[in-house]
Amino acid sequence: MEKISNVLDKKIKCFIWSLVASGIFMIFLAILIVWTDLILRLIIGLLALVVAYIFLFGAYKLWTIKKIIDKYIKF
Repeated sequence: MEKISNVLDKKIKCFIWSLVASGIFMIFLAILIVWTDLILRLIIGLLALVVAYIFLFGAYKLWTIKKIIDKYIKF
């Protein structure tokens, strides 16, 4: 059980760091929004890409965690 705990802990830490990095990136984009209309359009487009990336990355990480759990615990 310690082995599965270590693997899950590692995957969860990776997911947390990716969310922190995405959050910092979104704060940077929020600061850029206040400058011009052109940048505002660019930021909205990039924000949509970032949200899509977060959803896809989150789904991938949950899928890998599910595979790990299925490997060690047969349901």
